[in-house]
Amino acid sequence: MTFDTGYFLLGALLIAVAVLGSFVKRLPFTTTMIYLAAGVIAGPLGFELLTFDAQAHATLLERLAELAVVVSLFTTGLKLRVPLRDGRWRVPLRLAFVSMTLTVGLVAAAGVYGLGLPLGAAILLGAVLAPTDPVLASDVQLEDPHDRDRLRFSLSGEAGLNDGTAFPFVMLGLGLLGLHDLGAGAWRWWAVDVIWAIVGGLGIGAACGAAVGRLVLYLRREHREGLGGDHFIALGLIAFSYGTALSLHAYGFLAVFAAGLALRAVERHQTGDRPPEQILDTATAEKRDEIATAPETAPAHMAGAVLGFNEQMERILEMALVLIIGVLLSPSYLRLGEVWFIALLFLVIRPAAVLAGLLGRKGAASERGLLCWFGIRGIGSVYYLMYAANHGLDAETAWQLTSITLTVIAVSIVLHGITVTPLMNWRQQRRQRTAARG
Repeated sequence: MTFDTGYFLLGALLIAVAVLGSFVKRLPFTTTMIYLAAGVIAGPLGFELLTFDAQAHATLLERLAELAVVVSLFTTGLKLRVPLRDGRWRVPLRLAFVSMTLTVGLVAAAGVYGLGLPLGAAILLGAVLAPTDPVLASDVQLEDPHDRDRLRFSLSGEAGLNDGTAFPFVMLGLGLLGLHDLGAGAWRWWAVDVIWAIVGGLGIGAACGAAVGRLVLYLRREHREGLGGDHFIALGLIAFSYGTALSLHAYGFLAVFAAGLALRAVERHQTGDRPPEQILDTATAEKRDEIATAPETAPAHMAGAVLGFNEQMERILEMALVLIIGVLLSPSYLRLGEVWFIALLFLVIRPAAVLAGLLGRKGAASERGLLCWFGIRGIGSVYYLMYAANHGLDAETAWQLTSITLTVIAVSIVLHGITVTPLMNWRQQRRQRTAARG
């Protein structure tokens, strides 16, 4: 990859998205599809202007994907402005734990009996492909913190949680391949990789988010200090919670997500059920510093500023990673013998896992159908794949998993990108007709 070509393509995409963003929203495809198409055109499937080798650049890809995921998870946490005791959390919890575990198992079975993978590699493939993606699923996630749409809330909560709950299966797959210590009778895997890493990650992130949020509000309200630099609060809290969790052998992804939830909870505790936008609208005539320090508006201002910065950074990282995915796609990856597996994943495994995970729970059939369909795969899968590659995965297995994973992501971007606008519009119209009759 030459830097001048890379700069040109990145700059052209940034300008195009800025100029045509509102126009693209009216079309039956997403900006993510544009990024992917640009990468494909510039890569081996197109004019070969850019080259990028997944194995040779595995460390770089892991770090880029890691950054994109943690930023997106923190953003997702900030958008979920609902108390943990609220019943709406039951669906995402079931999806993130029960449905994701079933997905890993079903993918592993297909990997062993259909793709000829050893058990460890098959479980690893399941862990790579099971999590839904918080980066690419923005079109079906919550639009703002006061959005109360159950479908969007469920998909957002699932994506926020399962990017961390998939990690135990990554470690299990690596362990079965002899690349990670599971302990005698898998005791270490259960005690450290499952129980401590999940509980510790959530607890560490929640503590960090609550502490930082309260400290900033105290300094602003009581001493008019700590003003400005909201982007530093976002980056600092992400890095602090993520680094603390990793240093204590807990899952950093869950910690970052929990930090976002905790920071939002601090704001909600101070302002109640009023939407932050309403609170800030009443203070538009005040100076910025007064809004940031006034007891009534400081919490909403802090949370809103942090969320706004994170959303912008999330979009830039999404564009860069999807562009690279397009460049990574190679003719040798697109093997016809694996088409059945991709169809199985989206049309059988995801729906079966979702329906089984929601067994016994009432809900509209249309909402269940959309939950079954919108299992979007993306940047999180790239991270787990590169993480495994950098922890001793042999070249042949790494190549096969890379081939499958990148193809699944590309198909997901296209299929879900084409269907998201018409399906969500159909759902909205259906809800309006139901409301009119009721």
